Amino acid sequence: MTDPRETFSAGDLAIDHALARLSSGVRFLLDITPVDADEVREAYLAGEVTEPEFTYRDLETDPEVFKEELCSIEPAKVENTTLGALLRAKHREMELQLQMLCARGTKDFRDMSVELYGAVTPALHEKAGGLLLAIEPQPLGDGKLTAEEFAELAEQEIACYREIDPDIGLHVEVRDDVAGVLCEGTTLLIGSQTTIASRRAFALIQHEVGTHLITQVNGARQPVTVLGTGLAGYDETQEGLAVLAEIAVGGLTPGRLRTLAARVVAVHDMLAGASFTECHRRLVEAGMPSGSAFTTVMRVFRSGGLTKDAIYLRGVLDLLAHLDGGGALEPFYLGKFSLQDLPLVEDLAERGFIHEPHVLPRFYDLPGTRERLAEAAAADDLTQLTRGEAA
Repeated sequence: MTDPRETFSAGDLAIDHALARLSSGVRFLLDITPVDADEVREAYLAGEVTEPEFTYRDLETDPEVFKEELCSIEPAKVENTTLGALLRAKHREMELQLQMLCARGTKDFRDMSVELYGAVTPALHEKAGGLLLAIEPQPLGDGKLTAEEFAELAEQEIACYREIDPDIGLHVEVRDDVAGVLCEGTTLLIGSQTTIASRRAFALIQHEVGTHLITQVNGARQPVTVLGTGLAGYDETQEGLAVLAEIAVGGLTPGRLRTLAARVVAVHDMLAGASFTECHRRLVEAGMPSGSAFTTVMRVFRSGGLTKDAIYLRGVLDLLAHLDGGGALEPFYLGKFSLQDLPLVEDLAERGFIHEPHVLPRFYDLPGTRERLAEAAAADDLTQLTRGEAA
């Protein structure tokens, strides 16, 4: 078989590689997330503050420097028509992200967030509100894992992938300056004060490791290396795919689905002008624990207003429709890209420009996985997708 890398010109690959290198150097989610979320949460819940103010890490590299580097990359010169369209969109997205980093804490940040992630449509808001009403508030449960305990489970999962590929290069870090759990490149970052419900741990590992990290590994090994850092607009499909991983292993609990719905409601209310306290109060009145409601609203209000959290529910709904229409999930493990770009990525794959995924998620081979996904695609009510709090 011809090496697919030979089918792209050296100039096209150079532009792709330059964009991928620059993208991997921008720590977007890390830089827009508070470093003191746990401390502020304690003060807020104790009634010591009314409208929380957060602190953010200093940017390691001036966004203006990144902007100059980005200006030197010219995707308009890409010869391959399909690749050119994908890289131009990625170039524009990176411009927007750098502008947002410069605008942390301002209304401009929120406005650009809408451009990057979209707002909440009336249909999505109605769906989310309906879920909040339909799903009974869930007890918190007693089983909790510390950050270190969860990190150990994640390390065990990664060790399974190392048996497939000793050079897979995935890592886990527990850090004081991280809120919650998130992925940055090939690293799973866990906030040192984070606790994870025991019943949610395995599903969360499939969300983070089995989806976010594995698609990064596969994408980075493609000739089009931007598939590793993510093509434009990949987040929505990526998060939807990660929630589908939770469904596949029977780990989407009613409480988790309720949280996804609450995120949509909080984004909608934030964009409508509600304050942090007003958004928090609405979620608490809907039966959400005060601490969990704080975390949900903090994620939405960070850096001036981030609409990203509406994409989880929207992304999984779109992928379920894709499955119900006969579509497959395997192509989405080629790298990180949006459902909208699937035809373009599949075209590149069919013509030999990119190759099959290096590794598929481990949960794919677990008993019942494919049956649960088929059931989810056929379900006419999202509450049918949950497996109970003991799952």
